Amino acid sequence: MTAKPLIQARDLRVSFQLPAQGALPWARPRLLHAVGGVDFTLMPGETLGIVGESGSGKSTLARALIGLVPATGQAIWQDGTDLIGLSARRMLKYRSQIQMVFQDPLASLNPRMTVGQIIAEPLTTHHKGLGRDEVKVRVKDMMDRVGLLPNQINRYPHEFSGGQCQRIGIARALIVQPKLVICDEPVSALDVSIQAQVINLLDELQRDLGLALIFIAHDLSVVKHISDRVLVMYLGRVMELAESQALYAEPRHPYTQALLSAVPIPDPQLERDKRMIPLRGELPSPMSPPSGCVFRTRCPRAEALCASERPALGSGAHLTACHFPGALRPEELAIKA
Repeated sequence: MTAKPLIQARDLRVSFQLPAQGALPWARPRLLHAVGGVDFTLMPGETLGIVGESGSGKSTLARALIGLVPATGQAIWQDGTDLIGLSARRMLKYRSQIQMVFQDPLASLNPRMTVGQIIAEPLTTHHKGLGRDEVKVRVKDMMDRVGLLPNQINRYPHEFSGGQCQRIGIARALIVQPKLVICDEPVSALDVSIQAQVINLLDELQRDLGLALIFIAHDLSVVKHISDRVLVMYLGRVMELAESQALYAEPRHPYTQALLSAVPIPDPQLERDKRMIPLRGELPSPMSPPSGCVFRTRCPRAEALCASERPALGSGAHLTACHFPGALRPEELAIKA
């Protein structure tokens, strides 16, 4: 029997209304399009990596899924409920099933609470019938599971390193046994050596507990080994979506190819000989995105069609929103680094 998707996002959009520039009474508010029609499906136990530059809408998409920002479209949960637009009271039912690990490990923890109180808070919120001793036992077990010493339960966040604080955040997310954990750039604020430890921990917990993960990062190298599939975003839209192995072996979208070309190679000779793929200019403003393909203003192979017609994402196992997908021609590559 085929497993039922854990969550299905369809035409998910997020826009923010900003104050008008200037003090003129007839000036109209500005509309910022942060996420513009994203589709994806997440299966139970699957890890979906979401990558893209800063400002591509990754974090906003994650916050829309758990109701932290208003959105339109659909995000259908496994039981058939559309999470978009649920009231706070109805959304509370799903808070224990969808948890989040945030980017800044220390800033996401209450400095006035002990580690034990921080990890226990979701448990006491969603399982009010548990006694104090049972809560303490579960907290210590979870601390041990994420690599923290249980005898540190009465310490405060400032007494821990960045990597330890992120482990606290992971323990807090897992204490209520969720089905989905959204990791919003959980390692970007950590040293490289600590990044590997946290990623390996998440990978191990995902396998042991059968979790589904949405792992957000701006660096394709970070999500390579943890993700089953990778979704590449640019200016609020999906550029490419494919199984991890296929996307890294044969990226089809020029934006994905450019991101991969910027990933350092740990072999000095290969690093010297590799070719970079150029991206012209800066990321456009989401308040006035380019017509047609939003990536066309920076694409090395953009043509007139790209300005007049938005490319469809298509169908199949390897999806690409590009009129001219495939490997770049030699003349489209930059000069050797």
